Amino acid sequence: MLFPKLHSRYRTYKHTKMFLLIQLLVIVLAFMSHEHEAMAAYVPPYTSIVVPVNKHTDAAKPLYSVEIMTAYDYVNEQYLHSNFLIDTDAPFIWHDCIVQWNIYPGSCPTNTLCTYAVSCVDYQCTTFRTSYSYKNPSCPLETNTSSFPGWGDCTCSVNVFNPVTGSCNQTLINYNDFTVNVSDGRKIFSGLYDAHPYAACAPHSTFASFPSNVSGVMAFSSSPYAFPAYFYQPLKKTLALCLPSKPSAPGVLFFGTGPYYLLPQSNVDVRSYLSYTPLVTRPDSFGYFISVNSIVIKKIDIYNGVVRRFTKVTKQLRPAKPVRPLRPFVFSTSTAGLKVPDIDFSLPDGKKWTVACLAFVDGGATSEPAIVIGTFQFEDNFLEFDLENSTFGFSSSLLRKPTSCANFNFYT
Repeated sequence: MLFPKLHSRYRTYKHTKMFLLIQLLVIVLAFMSHEHEAMAAYVPPYTSIVVPVNKHTDAAKPLYSVEIMTAYDYVNEQYLHSNFLIDTDAPFIWHDCIVQWNIYPGSCPTNTLCTYAVSCVDYQCTTFRTSYSYKNPSCPLETNTSSFPGWGDCTCSVNVFNPVTGSCNQTLINYNDFTVNVSDGRKIFSGLYDAHPYAACAPHSTFASFPSNVSGVMAFSSSPYAFPAYFYQPLKKTLALCLPSKPSAPGVLFFGTGPYYLLPQSNVDVRSYLSYTPLVTRPDSFGYFISVNSIVIKKIDIYNGVVRRFTKVTKQLRPAKPVRPLRPFVFSTSTAGLKVPDIDFSLPDGKKWTVACLAFVDGGATSEPAIVIGTFQFEDNFLEFDLENSTFGFSSSLLRKPTSCANFNFYT
């Protein structure tokens, strides 16, 4: 009689222990589910990353840069900042830096940004060389012969197009860490966002023709290796750009989603000013394109009619000396300002984009693309590139609102 009782007690204990284990497992699973739901329901206070946009007039032509945090100075306990030219067609980022296989305290020269090298045997090297390297007869040969003393791995050389000189430069692919501020569209938050893109190092001499204090090219194109490709949820794939018209105050670039606010209209979302048209792609470019059905100043063709009509309606304005290749006339902005007649780009779905300045170049009947919208036209215009829905939003001049691209609150 004893044994059955002992056996019964053991069985009860065993069942009780199993029941407790099952209960514990249920509690753990419930906790994990709750945590997962909480994480899914969490909405961060920021809606986008935000960086200042600077205008530079000390190069051959006005250029625009973004200011990015590139490294942390542990001695002075602050981030180091670098300026990168904005390039909406470049396939990847490249800048003034050197690559090393082993980075440790003291290994990097003073006032130099050091990054980890990508080896020529890595698949990323093959990908960059095959699909993203600049192809031109003037480019140097990409080889696997470059390596560092004491290290067997070879570096990955890839060619890039220099947007300032128009030349081909050779760079070395590397791993990078960039840091940017976050925002709710009204102001800067104290938190930071880290991105870890593949980029490329170029020698310091490559940037001799760049504006002062600009040491790189930041790719904001549709390429999978451009900067926007390295931002993830909760940020949405939307790039918003507002170029300043003067060097004295910065414009703004957002990546994420709205709202966007510019002073003094602190309660007006700039998206309410935007009209939208589809983005179109070209197989030979990572840039952004839209379809233009016609240019309207009172029904005209794309070149000769524009020239004739524009000459007629601007005959009261003082002409300036033509700048090659702009022919046959150029007007002085000191006398014209925004008093020139509006020109409307007629877009699909009946939308129109009103511009105040247009340069004319007779590129011939086969010129592609037929229209290039330059950065002067972008100044004080708010532009939104929705990469998820392939749409392009544009405001026309913000000066008529009245506000400007220099009116984002970077300071509070």
